[in-house]
Amino acid sequence: MLEVFYRFFLLGCMSFGGPVAHIGYFQREFVDKRKWLSEEQFSSALSLCQFLPGPASSQLGMYIGHNRAGYIGALFAFLGFTLPSALLLTFAAVSASSLGQNEALSILISAAKLLAVVVVADAIWTMGKKFITDKATVVTCIATTAWILWQTGLIAQLAPIVIAGVFGAFLLSKPSSNTLDKHEGERAGALSVVLFTLFALLLVVPALLPQSATVDVFNYFYQAGSFVFGGGHVVLPLLQPIIEGNVADNVLIEGYAAAQLVPGPMFTIASYVGTSFDGVNPYLGSIIATIAIFLPGALLLFGAMPVWQSVMRNPQFAGAVTLINAAVVGLLLAAFYRPVWLGAVHNAFDIFVVVIGFVVLRKYSISVFWLLAAMLLYKGGMSII
Repeated sequence: MLEVFYRFFLLGCMSFGGPVAHIGYFQREFVDKRKWLSEEQFSSALSLCQFLPGPASSQLGMYIGHNRAGYIGALFAFLGFTLPSALLLTFAAVSASSLGQNEALSILISAAKLLAVVVVADAIWTMGKKFITDKATVVTCIATTAWILWQTGLIAQLAPIVIAGVFGAFLLSKPSSNTLDKHEGERAGALSVVLFTLFALLLVVPALLPQSATVDVFNYFYQAGSFVFGGGHVVLPLLQPIIEGNVADNVLIEGYAAAQLVPGPMFTIASYVGTSFDGVNPYLGSIIATIAIFLPGALLLFGAMPVWQSVMRNPQFAGAVTLINAAVVGLLLAAFYRPVWLGAVHNAFDIFVVVIGFVVLRKYSISVFWLLAAMLLYKGGMSII
């Protein structure tokens, strides 16, 4: 459990680039390097997290922690990955520091974005070799990429996975000897019912309790975390009407800007905004808001996970998984172009550095910390020039 916390804490200190980059970091660290789970398990978990509301990369991290050390491992993975950004944003809000005016920090962010390009490209290369193996998977991957680049929104994200699963189930059905035990299925169903019921109760019960600033903070951020699809950037327009009138108008925008300047999940914007509610200690407000916005995603993940694992073992589902995996690679390809590439690469020098970084990472498997150091030297030199 301590190893889970340590590994995720290190990633939480350097995981700039948003959820797509986080997926790349996880894939390289826990699939390629440490073998904590297989490519198939990783892809299955990623597909599940794409379906659920909440922070997909944090949910994926909790899944990996659970796979390694059970539910306590999932908690430690969440704490390790979230703690650095939550602490930074809480400190920024309480001290009213102006992160955006720090030139050294801007150089760090630029370097980290270039590193994210390399890491995501490496993840796509690895997953592509594993899952893009024939004409059907090639067509699925390309069609998914084109669709995501053309369309936006929740339906655009879910449609390729659903369609790929349907076609795969009918066209590529594969027999499997890995059948589901009846009692195991019953236990999985019971756990799912309990967790989904708890998720629903927490949506309703806080609003029925006597008015309290502390309860209100929990209620606002729990609602936001329950209905956010599409990543942390979507949380801004959803939070705005929920907390309107409870904090100053500029707090939400400042928190959103600050969250993009620190590593880790965008959902830690709650750590910043939670400090600003009247009647609640700033540090307590930050803790409550952070827990509340991540909690629904965790409940939905662990409620759906037993059922998802049961479905994945169903012989009828093997063909669907084949094309779902290909669609996931297509989703990563689309996200690699926008926003990862467009947000980081601005000139021919950047392209050259990214290509060299990718080749070095593939050939020598060096630590991403050394690559980050090299990117920092490059960006620091360019700022002087």
